[in-house]
Amino acid sequence: MSVTFRSLVTAVALVLTGLCAVSAHAGDRSDPNSVGAEHASRQQRLNVQVGVRPFYLVDGLEDGPLKRRLKQCEAGPFYRSDFSVSHRGAPLEFPEHTLESYTAANRMGAGVIECDVTFTKDGELVCRHSECDLHTTTNIVNTPLNGACTVPWSAGGPAPKCCTSDITLSEFKTLKGKMDASNLAATTASGYLGGTAAWRTDVYNGRPAGNLVTLKEHIALSKQWGVAQTPELKGGDAARIQAIFGGQAQYAQKMIDTYKAAGVDPRKVYAQSFNVEDVLHWIKQDPAFGKQAVYLDSIEPALQIPRLSNERLTELKKAGVRIIAPPMWALQAVNEANEVVPSQYAKDIKAAGFKIITWSFERVDLTKGAAGKGSYYQFDPQGKAIKTDSDMLKALDVLARQVRVDGVFSDWPGTVTYYANCMGL
Repeated sequence: MSVTFRSLVTAVALVLTGLCAVSAHAGDRSDPNSVGAEHASRQQRLNVQVGVRPFYLVDGLEDGPLKRRLKQCEAGPFYRSDFSVSHRGAPLEFPEHTLESYTAANRMGAGVIECDVTFTKDGELVCRHSECDLHTTTNIVNTPLNGACTVPWSAGGPAPKCCTSDITLSEFKTLKGKMDASNLAATTASGYLGGTAAWRTDVYNGRPAGNLVTLKEHIALSKQWGVAQTPELKGGDAARIQAIFGGQAQYAQKMIDTYKAAGVDPRKVYAQSFNVEDVLHWIKQDPAFGKQAVYLDSIEPALQIPRLSNERLTELKKAGVRIIAPPMWALQAVNEANEVVPSQYAKDIKAAGFKIITWSFERVDLTKGAAGKGSYYQFDPQGKAIKTDSDMLKALDVLARQVRVDGVFSDWPGTVTYYANCMGL
């Protein structure tokens, strides 16, 4: 752990001194009125702060049972919940996969925090969403390391491509994270770093921040905070993986070996991958970790990637896969009454005996509803059910109480934490 990172972690620890015992055991998620004031805690938990956003969203719901139930929880107290899974930290407002983003997610009560795992030129594992996203998620093009990029940025030149595998760990640690965005029309490197979407913000880039994090540092933070971890092994350039690790299996194993070397309880780790071979490798080689490995479902009709057939679901179950994580939209549908309901696919996955985790809440602009948004709300392309940003809580409620998912990834964990606390999850 670098001196700089250690000092940052120490500073964070001083901020997070207000630990309190709060009651927290789960109620019956099928009955939102069964929870009441019962929140018995088995461990010390943060004085969780969910911020004003959940209250804003609840206030915007149309009158009905869901709004009334959620309004009853306004006084808190709020506590950590494993149902609230941090997706890349808290990237709705903080640069993803940075110390500051993870700290915000922890403060908002995420019980599970994600590190997307990729690799540097010298074979070290770091937290980035993609092997080759540094040009949009860090300041690399405005530093001397731009010259190391697979395709450097240049005025009027081709779109840049900067990869973690282009640079060493020590070089990686000199970079600063920023909101994932770019301005392709820019004529300067500093201008290229702009382009943040209007429904997000750069307000937390106002001082030197955006500290990038290695997998080892992420593990240390998670252990300090007492949260579970969900590392996602990202795909990468096959030739570079072969040259650096000796192959995909060795790459997948190094991630698990990093957790084992750090003495992490396997029950606190949910290793993920879109590559089913990674998941099967963990199940076979390290069953303590493999038994709760997560197979990320890449279903996407626009890319001609179909849903898993019932036969394939049966095969995966027999192979030892226990948790499947499809995108939110694949688990929901809109009925003739314009209500959000579980999709047939959701019913099939549950019938096959799997646990479900889903992604990603608060990752799309719903300020004008879901109509035409596609992506995470493509189950409602005309916006018949999801008409306002507050209506995302309807989708969350269906995922929790009807699909009965075990966790929801969110770009702003405070909203899911609020819901989970209110429903006793």
